[in-house]
Amino acid sequence: MRKKKILFFIYQMGAGGAARTLLNIINNVDRDRYQPVLVTLNFDGSYEHVLKDDVTFIKLDTKRLSRSIFKLASIIRREQIDIVFSTIPRVNTIAILARIVSFTRAKNVIREADNLGGTWKENIQLLAFGLIYRLSHQIISLSEGVKDNLVKRYKLHPKNIKVIYNPVDIENINELANTGTISPEHEALFTTDQKVLVTAGRLVHQKDHHTMLRAFALVHKDIPSKLVILGEGPLEEELLALSKELGVNEDVHFVGFQTNPYVYFQRADLFVLSSVHEGFSHVIAEALATRTPVVSTNCKSGPSEVLDNGTYGQLSEVGDEKQLARNIKQVITLEQQDISTLQEKGFERANTFHVKKIIKDYEQVFNNVL
Repeated sequence: MRKKKILFFIYQMGAGGAARTLLNIINNVDRDRYQPVLVTLNFDGSYEHVLKDDVTFIKLDTKRLSRSIFKLASIIRREQIDIVFSTIPRVNTIAILARIVSFTRAKNVIREADNLGGTWKENIQLLAFGLIYRLSHQIISLSEGVKDNLVKRYKLHPKNIKVIYNPVDIENINELANTGTISPEHEALFTTDQKVLVTAGRLVHQKDHHTMLRAFALVHKDIPSKLVILGEGPLEEELLALSKELGVNEDVHFVGFQTNPYVYFQRADLFVLSSVHEGFSHVIAEALATRTPVVSTNCKSGPSEVLDNGTYGQLSEVGDEKQLARNIKQVITLEQQDISTLQEKGFERANTFHVKKIIKDYEQVFNNVL
């Protein structure tokens, strides 16, 4: 029996949660039944080197998503693809159109990864995406909150949407955390009596590092502490200036993108997320997998689902630096016995999203579509 070919299409195998999710699916999908093919635009991605050797990896000779439709259609025909899997709205749209013009029997499975919309312009755009999404064969939402948003703003029928949480590769995360090393120039950050807070994510408005810095300044007044920020982005200079304005710049450290963030998570006392919106918040589940306590904003829609409405980590209102600071203080001043209990509860929660469990949900979708 011929293995079914699944083409995974993404902008690039970069440093974001969407790329990590695709990586986990691609590397763990059953090789007895499926043969993965990865297609990206002509960019270098941070996760390319950890793809399994048996993955067919194709880069299109363009960096423009709008010019990739016919190139992708050609690959769908040539590789005799059975399923085209994609994520992120514009990429999903291109994948659906490419499948249509390929004139093959391939099927589209698309994944929505965030709570988008809000302004009238964005909402109209989402309605247009919704019209195209209806031409797919299965829509996957990575959380119940994102599903609600698909129904509300994309005007999609809930029966056509299946919720599958992000897969977390627990064993791989722990191996990297336990055997990896922190860059020598960062080692001193963790050999200290100060409490160490860590966060990870693109330095963009969605992640709201401004609120995090203001919250950290409130914590810093009362508790000797450091904030280690993993990630890159256009707001770095602005955030550096804010840390100086707040008088905490000597204890705020921008360490850039790290291919192994888990060793940083594991060495920290607390992981903090201050996002304005998320789809699932993969990074929270990964932090729990390293047995690191979590404090997060209660943004739509992922953190409350990952943390089960605060059972496995503190939740704060979006943009409220005072509440975020109070929650941070509450956790980092706990007795060691209470910290240990929190760590084990978090690790138990992370296993809810274990890749071995989640991949079976994806494989069931692939089977149903075929």
